[in-house]
Amino acid sequence: MVGEVEATDPELRRVHVHAVKAREQNPMVNRLTKFSDWSRVVRAIARLKRFVREFKGFQSRTNESTNLEERREAEIFIIKLVQEDAFAEDIKKIRGKKEHTLSRHNRLRQLNAFLDETNVLRVGGRLSQSALHHDVKHPAILPKKSHASALLVKHHHERIHHQGRGMTMNELRANGIWVLGCGSVVSSHIYKCVKCRRYRRTTEVQQMANLPEERIETSPPFTYCGLDCFGPFIVKEGRRELKRYGLLFTCLCSRAVHIETLDDLTTDAFINALRSFIAIRGPVRQLRCDRGTNFVGARKELSELLEGMDQDRTRALGCEFVLNVPSASHMGGVWERQIRTIRSILITMLDKSASRLDTTTLRTFLYETMAIINSRPLSVEHLHDPTGPEPLTPNHILTMKSSVILPPPGQFCKEDLYLHKRWRRVQVLANEFWQRWKREYLLNLQQRQKWQKTSRNLQADDIVILKDDSAPRNRWKLARVVEALPSTDGKFSRRKGVMAYRRTGDGEAEERKLK
Repeated sequence: MVGEVEATDPELRRVHVHAVKAREQNPMVNRLTKFSDWSRVVRAIARLKRFVREFKGFQSRTNESTNLEERREAEIFIIKLVQEDAFAEDIKKIRGKKEHTLSRHNRLRQLNAFLDETNVLRVGGRLSQSALHHDVKHPAILPKKSHASALLVKHHHERIHHQGRGMTMNELRANGIWVLGCGSVVSSHIYKCVKCRRYRRTTEVQQMANLPEERIETSPPFTYCGLDCFGPFIVKEGRRELKRYGLLFTCLCSRAVHIETLDDLTTDAFINALRSFIAIRGPVRQLRCDRGTNFVGARKELSELLEGMDQDRTRALGCEFVLNVPSASHMGGVWERQIRTIRSILITMLDKSASRLDTTTLRTFLYETMAIINSRPLSVEHLHDPTGPEPLTPNHILTMKSSVILPPPGQFCKEDLYLHKRWRRVQVLANEFWQRWKREYLLNLQQRQKWQKTSRNLQADDIVILKDDSAPRNRWKLARVVEALPSTDGKFSRRKGVMAYRRTGDGEAEERKLK
């Protein structure tokens, strides 16, 4: 026999049942999502209301387009429809004169919202005594996440010809519309607007890449070089004024520089300067430069000369040219920064010279500049410490270049400094240089000074704008990415069919030949 369970029974567990009433969305509001333009949805609603009146016999049939009054009536109908769907409970409280029951954080209470004679929810505000139009003094309130709000933002943003966020918000409120959270809605639309992206979008920036192997490999000076021309400088030969240029070679590893003088920017002048540089500094394995016509011509001419030689001799005599992507000067930052340093020193020296330069004087100035640059400290850690070691400079290794082509086998220690074998003394000093270079200079390159944010890689079928410095922005061409090739760290490197690149700290980039 089963008895009744008492409410005080300790074995009894209480169960709470919550009744939730789901609010169904108005089907008319759902139909608004089928439209992508505010003018079209207004004309559609106006024609629908006209058809209803004609069907009921309140108006005679006509084939004319909707007039201004019908469109204004349709706008009010859409606004009321959206308000009743989004603010149903709040409208009931406001209609029943119970505004004080609204939450203190409710935006409608902060705006002192009220219902006008057409039951449109409007902003009360503090401008009721102004001479503005009634709809401007008391704009209609719309929710933030409504499709109608997005259509209105798009409509007025296009009316002001794609101006900024503030201009779009002012245009909305000047036409009697107050969107809750309007700033974020307008900013989101401008971010997605294709024309605004084309007019004001910045170029894509990828995270700074790792330093290439040539920058961190222990190698003899000027084994891996970057080069560029700078100038011109006006010299005087007799009564003639001629232009002369400087050719800068910078070691990617030790950051030492070498400067040669060029009579012009032809391929022949560059090849002569290159041979002079190799005769003084030794063989070069790799040359990095931009796509200057003299560099491209020298690369082509030297490659043709080396085609008929055997592989061993080609490897001994030839050097590899690595050309930057066109219109990418930041990829040559490792030598562009040295050119800036040279210019600052040259200007200081030339200001003290009152007479005009000739070719010999200019060459002397360039060599003196080279000596000053190579005497600069690579680290400032012990620069002001009189008891600390001597600051590390490129000249510490350049003076040993003639005797140290490749490091010989064997281990060297500090005790070798006291031996009578001088070549071992040299090797100890060379090892000390490279150890200090790794410890004092190389570790300072660990941080990414800029381009720190990882961005989305370009993918196939992406639509991009090709930046052209020689044309105004509204004439830049659109292009479609056919294929994207990442670099060794997975970041975007180049586009097939369109020259592309990724940025690195000192300007280097991995470049691949696409067939």
